[in-house]
Amino acid sequence: MSQSSKDAVALLKADHRKVEKLFESFKSAKQSDRKMKLAQEICTELMIHATIEEELFYPACKGEVDDDMMAEAYVEHDGAKVMIAEILASSPDDRFFDAKVTVLSEEIKHHVKEEEAPSEGVFAQAKKAGLDMDDLGAPVAGSQAGTDGQVEERAPPAAGDQVVYWARAQAGRSS
Repeated sequence: MSQSSKDAVALLKADHRKVEKLFESFKSAKQSDRKMKLAQEICTELMIHATIEEELFYPACKGEVDDDMMAEAYVEHDGAKVMIAEILASSPDDRFFDAKVTVLSEEIKHHVKEEEAPSEGVFAQAKKAGLDMDDLGAPVAGSQAGTDGQVEERAPPAAGDQVVYWARAQAGRSS
């Protein structure tokens, strides 16, 4: 099955598995240059993934997935962005570098667990609501393919931006 024919959830879950493997590789890495390379790759993959979710998947879920769960997802992304910025601004020689990557890993595990939870997770709710995952899959796959190398050259998205966006969107729904 080609990547463009997969549904959005399958593509996002594949991203989750890729990052999990990178975190495992980081855990076993001993040399500073290897740790730095892995940390940069982890951060890049997470920035791409968060951007795809925030710009494509989450907006499609608006009104279809539990509002509190979506708000938490945006806040969890913001927390990850703060840690990503700190990791990218440091090096393996810094005292808390490994700890920051470990905490990021734990935050991401929690986030993935909530997204992938059977029956009540974000992905399950989106599917139950009848969102067309194949329609969403094409732009997700296109965004994944079109970001190679581009994210590394720009700063991570500012933490808080999506929370502000979400709050404004919620305020607009109630008026």
